[in-house]
Amino acid sequence: MSAQLETLTLGPLVAASGCVQLPGSKSISNRTLLLAALCEGDTRVQGLLKSDDTDVMLDALAKLGIGIAATSEGDIIIRGGAGAFPVKQAELFLGNAGTAFRPLTAALALGNGNYTLSGVPRMHERPIGDLVDGLAGIGCQIRYLQSAGFPPLEIRPRLASDVAVIRVRGDVSSQFLSALLMALPLLRREVSVDVVGELISKPYVEITLNLLARFGIQVERDGWRSFHVRPNSRFQSPGTIQVEGDASSASYFLAAGAIAGGPVRVVGVGKASIQGDVRFAETLAQMGARIETGDNWIEARSPASGHLIAIDADLNHIPDAAMTIAMCALFADGTTTIRNIASWRVKETDRISAMARELRKLGATVEEGSDYLRVTPSVAGMTPSASIDTYDDHRMAMCFSLAALGGIPVVINDPKCVGKTFPDYFSAFAAVTR
Repeated sequence: MSAQLETLTLGPLVAASGCVQLPGSKSISNRTLLLAALCEGDTRVQGLLKSDDTDVMLDALAKLGIGIAATSEGDIIIRGGAGAFPVKQAELFLGNAGTAFRPLTAALALGNGNYTLSGVPRMHERPIGDLVDGLAGIGCQIRYLQSAGFPPLEIRPRLASDVAVIRVRGDVSSQFLSALLMALPLLRREVSVDVVGELISKPYVEITLNLLARFGIQVERDGWRSFHVRPNSRFQSPGTIQVEGDASSASYFLAAGAIAGGPVRVVGVGKASIQGDVRFAETLAQMGARIETGDNWIEARSPASGHLIAIDADLNHIPDAAMTIAMCALFADGTTTIRNIASWRVKETDRISAMARELRKLGATVEEGSDYLRVTPSVAGMTPSASIDTYDDHRMAMCFSLAALGGIPVVINDPKCVGKTFPDYFSAFAAVTR
């Protein structure tokens, strides 16, 4: 493995085995930080992910007057604002962190301050209109500063409202619903959220509900159609909370084990995980990989035949980890179809188009649809030394590292983009591949 300027050349690699301690989950980390900030008293957060996205959230909370301290053990202490942010006027830059931008929009809109929220150019292309519309229904005052439906935003003090039901679309991003559920207890009154259309990425909403319960908020729900926040709900600190390892990040190492022998074990997620992306292992098993699971670990080996099997699967429930299945398709016999992934279009980049473009560089035949991707590997093998563009998208960089396990060199452009969720990814990948 060698690094040169803003590119990283990997491989050729032919085998993978070993054990990886996962970094903390981004989804859990940023949700935990916000919920801890809304509590009264201190919350000790253990295992917090250290990354660009969590740095963005920590910086924003500090600017809003929330006390933050690091311990000698590496934990973070959040001194909550008891349901309010002490600073009532601030300009917040939130990068490309959707897990910070959407929840902070909701929490600040329910406050009594004046704020502007902005990010990188790509963040200003990611839709937020459905969340803003839902918040407007309960008196929140949010103004678009550039294009209607998109950041940047200006937030002003909320007007009085006794509206009891908010409606939000569920088919663009589950983060809209999660943001509302984390913020609505601040109203201290009875309120419900009705989901219009299909709710995508349901496991991420499950994470939100689980964490809300840890912080004293019980949300009643009617399937995936309606969610009810009780009156006089109050955030309560759990005292200490441990952040699970990142199940999405686990997918790259499990895939490596499934592709190139194994066993590769990831530690930090397992049977006891609250993250939906642990079900990535089930999809790998459908492709023939041999999977073993414990309460806090998952292990993957190649199929006994040595070859993965192509699948046709609806992967709406694991949208981030589904990208890794697209890479596994390069090592499978036949054509793999990944369905119901329209949410890829509004992520850090348009991931359907980006994956299709870069997979073709490796020699694959790829059919791109509005909400699906169909991948057929080249019978002649992968094209060596392909220059892979990553579109400032951490998951593109991590996914395409797996191509080197085809016994070819691969060039990753802008490898530092992995700092969004896993700054040490390439070192961890090198430790289990050869």
